[in-house]
Parts: sequence; C-alpha cells; structure tokens
Amino acid sequence: MTAAALSAARPAAPAVTGAGVLVAFALVLTALFIAAPLVYIFVRAFAQGWAVYQANILSPATLHAIWLTTITAVIVVPVNIGFGLAVAWAVARHSFPGKKLLMTLIELPFSISPIIAGVIYLLLYGRQGLLGPFLMANDIQILFALPGIVMVTMFVTAPFVAREVLPLMQAQGSEQEEAAVTLGASGFTVFRRVTLPNIRWALLYGATLTTARAVGEFGAVSVVSGNIRGQTNTLPLQIELLFNDHNAVGAFAAASTLTVIAIGALIVKAALEGRR
Repeated sequence: MTAAALSAARPAAPAVTGAGVLVAFALVLTALFIAAPLVYIFVRAFAQGWAVYQANILSPATLHAIWLTTITAVIVVPVNIGFGLAVAWAVARHSFPGKKLLMTLIELPFSISPIIAGVIYLLLYGRQGLLGPFLMANDIQILFALPGIVMVTMFVTAPFVAREVLPLMQAQGSEQEEAAVTLGASGFTVFRRVTLPNIRWALLYGATLTTARAVGEFGAVSVVSGNIRGQTNTLPLQIELLFNDHNAVGAFAAASTLTVIAIGALIVKAALEGRR
C-alpha cells in the first residue's frame, strides 16, 4: 500500500472510535434509565412469589382498575381515530375560514398540562362549575364517573392520529382521489379504496400512540375521577393508591401489567415505523 493510501486511511480510525463511544454511551444510558427500571418492576412484582403476585392482580380493586382502564381505551381510541381522520381530511383536502386556527387547536392538548386540562373540566362540569347546576338539576354525573374519565382522556389523546395522518395526506396530494371521482366513484368508495390504503400505516401508528397514552394517562384523570377506591381508579391511579397503602408488591404487580401494555405498544409502534 502506498504512503498516500495509508495517510488517507488513518482519519477513519478516530471516526470509528468516536462512533463507538457514542454508541456505548447511548447503551449505558438506556440500560440505566430504561432497562434497569423495567427489570426492577418485575423483580419487585414477583419478590414474594407467583401466588402473592396473582393475589394482588386478582384483587377486586385492581381488577376493576384494569377494567376501567380498558373500557376507557376502547371508547377513546375509535372516537379519536374518527376525529383524527375528519380533521386530517378537512385540512388536507379543503380550504375554509379558520383552517389555521383548527390546525393550532389540534396541538392544544400538547401545550396544556394534563392536570390543567383536568382542572378545566372540573371548573366546567363540577358542582360549582359553569354547567354544574344544570347537570345536577337533570341528574347527570360527569365528574367522578366514567364520562369524565373518558372525556379528559379523549382530550389529551386527541392530536395523535391527526398528527400522523395529516402530513402524509398533504404529501400524497389528491390526484388519485380526483381520478377516482372522475371515474364515477362515490365519496365513501374513494375513501375506502384510495385514501385509506395510502394512510393505513400512519393511521395504525397514531392509533397505537393513542392507546398507549389512554392507558397510561394519570394527571388529568386524577383530577376528574375523585380517586374513589374500587370505583373510579384507573390502573395508574390504582398503582399510586397501592403504593400509598404501603403495598409495594401490589403496586409493582399492577405496574407490571401497565408495563406489559406499554412494551406491547412500543413493539407495535416499531413495527409500524418500519412499514411506513
């Protein structure tokens, strides 16, 4: 090898070394701040054996929290999918007054603390709130019940589907849809046969993020639920309650359930990112 070739090859070594250091640093931080806490959750959850773990998971209060969390997600996710599709379609395919305002409002839940969102709902639907007297007169209970939990969860998860679908629809344009309309396809047929196949992975990606946030939401739900034991506690609130009751094994057992859901959502998210 000539001297010129050797001198040209030498600068590559520091670059490789630098990349190796960055990779090692990232792996160490990942192990310390992500992997270790996850492992610790399961170690503490099974610290007293499978029988104790099972007893804590199958306790009526925890089972009710799991059920309430599940039913909230089952309601919130389809509604937000429909909302996100409607908003993305309106913004990407139509021009109308207030379009920029609508795009700004989509981002609003990301700009407001979930606890502030819960307080807003409390001041609106609480007994002393703006609509409180009307709701009490008609025996309608929103706060400290399932409707309030669903509403605040829907608020904090509203942007996810729209944020994923809208940029894709804007990038793709409307030429294929216009061609389908020219050939005589109805609006529903255009959406089902042209639009939906083009955005399906982004839609599923947004739905996955919505599900993960709906299941794990704490701040807003803690304000409007009232933390009623065995009635309005979702799984994150039940974990806090068990920990405050000095039932660490029960808290970690419930946290392990939430962790499994979160890991599943991340796996789906990673798979959908590859599809996109």
